[in-house]
Amino acid sequence: MSTVTRGGFFSPEFLAQLERLSLLSRRAFRGSVKGERRSPRRGHSVEFADYRPYGMGDDLRYVDWNIYGRLNRLHVKLFVDEEDLCLHLLVDGSTSMGFGTPRKLDYAVRLAAAVGFVGLVNHERVGIGVLRERVADGWAPARGRRHIMAMMEFLGRVQPTGGTGLNEGLAAYAMRTREPGIAVVISDLLDPGGYEQGLRAMLERRFDVHVVHLLAPEEMNPSLAGDLRLTDSETGEVRDITVDAEALRDYRERLRLFLERAEAFCLAREIGYHRVVTDTSVEAFVIAQLRGRVLG
Repeated sequence: MSTVTRGGFFSPEFLAQLERLSLLSRRAFRGSVKGERRSPRRGHSVEFADYRPYGMGDDLRYVDWNIYGRLNRLHVKLFVDEEDLCLHLLVDGSTSMGFGTPRKLDYAVRLAAAVGFVGLVNHERVGIGVLRERVADGWAPARGRRHIMAMMEFLGRVQPTGGTGLNEGLAAYAMRTREPGIAVVISDLLDPGGYEQGLRAMLERRFDVHVVHLLAPEEMNPSLAGDLRLTDSETGEVRDITVDAEALRDYRERLRLFLERAEAFCLAREIGYHRVVTDTSVEAFVIAQLRGRVLG
């Protein structure tokens, strides 16, 4: 997909659906300015939210003495607090993302645009980082509807170039970002050096991390056969292979292990893991994830 054909991104009907959605973080973040989100942390507004059992150090001013009189147990009142959130969209822009029909990068930028749109219309701050050997490019966090077109224009210019350095790129982004928030990493995770250290670095900086693992249909079900010469798109390494039934079985087994390891790594560390093949509609995937409160 070219920059020109990316321009429209989505239909007005889909954007109208996105207007009705919002992001939900699994962690509480203290925003830099007041926003329009209901924070999961205890606040001091006038709108009551819930009760929870009293814990050591809780402010006695928030104890509900009526409940104590009935149950002989201390409970404190919780109130809605409103704050903004920073959504960090980290898109793998390496050469391997140029593979597939549609290209994995085209899918990635449309996905990032949809999630970023939801953030901006809900008055969250949204920032973008493009991952290659490092964070090669970025769009500084911005807040509000007036930035929607600028965000989409930035994403529309991203092209697949360079090698992959997920560990270095993610760690550098985590260290330089002043305030954590939701981080959505959109990548095929195809990096010989791995991705685990980079994701750990983001967790250490207290990001609420989600990985969207992209796969091309051709990677899931290759149709290759015979004697072939394959060239690595990032390193230039050339390898001669014979693709027969045994080679395809070996490939599928390696793919299965690769996918299982990625999912297990994320789930063990409470990282959201969302796998999608790029022949799935971006619109359907985004709506399903956000309505289910899985992504964000």
